[in-house]
Amino acid sequence: MSRWSSRLRAVLVAVAASAAAVGGCTGEPDAGQPASSGAECTPTSPSADDAFARERAPDSESIALARAIADRWIAEHPAEALPWDWGEGTVMLSLVELYRVTQHSPYRDYYRRYIDHHLEYGYEITTSDRCPPAIAALELHEETCAAPYAKVVDDVLRYLYEEARRTEQGGISHLGVSPLFEPTLWIDSLFMFGNVLVRAGERSGEARPLDEFSNQFQIFASLLQDEPGLFRHAYDWPAPQDPDVYWARGNAWVTAAGYEYLRVRAGRGERDDAVAGALERQVAAVLGAQDQDSGLWWTVMNRPGEIYLETSATALFAVGLARGLRHGFLDASVRPAIDRAMAGVRSRIEEDGSGRPVVTGTSGPTTVGKLEDYAAVELRDDLSYGVGAVILALVETSGL
Repeated sequence: MSRWSSRLRAVLVAVAASAAAVGGCTGEPDAGQPASSGAECTPTSPSADDAFARERAPDSESIALARAIADRWIAEHPAEALPWDWGEGTVMLSLVELYRVTQHSPYRDYYRRYIDHHLEYGYEITTSDRCPPAIAALELHEETCAAPYAKVVDDVLRYLYEEARRTEQGGISHLGVSPLFEPTLWIDSLFMFGNVLVRAGERSGEARPLDEFSNQFQIFASLLQDEPGLFRHAYDWPAPQDPDVYWARGNAWVTAAGYEYLRVRAGRGERDDAVAGALERQVAAVLGAQDQDSGLWWTVMNRPGEIYLETSATALFAVGLARGLRHGFLDASVRPAIDRAMAGVRSRIEEDGSGRPVVTGTSGPTTVGKLEDYAAVELRDDLSYGVGAVILALVETSGL
């Protein structure tokens, strides 16, 4: 790892601490009524008769494997011990989806313990990476109508609408409230805060969350999407970047979140041609970059063979492509790529000493940098966001 990367990573740790100190939303279990608490709420629980569950083949091999991975994660990682962060939020999102298919209560109980723990001890919404856990709170509010869960979502929305710093174009800074750097866009954010906006808009029926996502996606695309369609990692970041490095997991965050957004728009009888067009251009480039032998994607997509093939990006691309196909935004020509991707994902699932499935081959947390910096990120096993991405992929591709 370069000396610059070492210094940068140390600075980022300081950024997180500073962001927590200078502002953002801080959740307290008795911090008052959430803004949405006055709205009517009827508790609604997932059902085996839901279209979501039926369409994803609850008795399929894919769901069985997703359950085995989830069961091992739950056994190895107590919910109360997990931090309020993006990786753990990705796991919670995957368990939300798995619970919707299976109605297996230990999955709901796990993400409820996670949220309840942080309601008791506090949480901070100060960067994009602190937004993902709110999806689990949103689902718990849907099921219980309990005001503390609604407040978590309100805190994220208030942060996004009012508190996060923005670029001159209006893009929400990845580092949120931090004053240490000028506002900067990272493509990770479109998934990290994007899923909360999309699900909040879907649940509430309000236009603002979906309009905000559309606005952010178009700003990000205007500043980060190159020809023929892939996205660079960041805009206006002070560290050196190679101009022709396209990070796979970052692009996959975009694909997964983008087609989730279009799904919700379509469910309201609406279209967003600007977002759909940007995704179509991206997908064409994504399909061309897939390794045909393994079905996986290289961690730097346009540098095949130079670093390594990576699991979480492949799983997230499968999620996005499957959503696009399932909801009619992509045609059957993408099906072979989805099948190859899932074969590649399965090849990265190994057994531990007890015969339980472990997700392997996920690159560690990745900072914006030069090609050598991406190469210095090590592959690891049983990482939260890798596990979450694989469960999401198994759920979303089942029943296709």
